[in-house]
Amino acid sequence: QVQLVESGGALVQPGGSLRLTCSASGSIFPINVMGWYRQAPGKHRDLIAHMTDSGVTNYADSMKGRFTISRDNAKNTVYLQIDNLKPEDTAVYICNLVVKGTNYFGQGTQVTVSS
Repeated sequence: QVQLVESGGALVQPGGSLRLTCSASGSIFPINVMGWYRQAPGKHRDLIAHMTDSGVTNYADSMKGRFTISRDNAKNTVYLQIDNLKPEDTAVYICNLVVKGTNYFGQGTQVTVSS
């Protein structure tokens, strides 16, 4: 069993920042990749970024600039810093974990950007 728990989502005003957290537990070793996706209402789930256990990062082209992924391997936790939030960033942000080639997704945390 793999458990992924996201937190940090909130209602924020445009221009604000958020830091999302995802903690993994259970049968999660060896963790290959941790990352984040997001899904807006009525849209597909989109990759934001991945980070390998060695620290190599991969950002979707459309997500470069305002999103920063980081990871604490000792805590099995991945973070997503989002700066200069825009209304179009409103979505459910979903944690992703790859273990032995199998993808796992969390339930997500809601981010709403509105004035």
